Amino acid sequence: MDWNLLFSFLGSAVGCVAGILAAQRLTNYRLQQLETKVNKHNNLVERMTVNELRVKTLEERFKEAL
Repeated sequence: MDWNLLFSFLGSAVGCVAGILAAQRLTNYRLQQLETKVNKHNNLVERMTVNELRVKTLEERFKEAL
């Protein structure tokens, strides 16, 4: 049996697995960052809806006062 062939195969296999795991960690990290941005955006949309309703109410009160 050729030991060089066995060690080459093992080295390639370990390298492939390590590369796949590293890529998976990076993908998971980027997904978490994207989810954080989406949550911030959704929170902003909800707050703006509330503020728009408040502005509308204030405009109506202002018109009634005049």
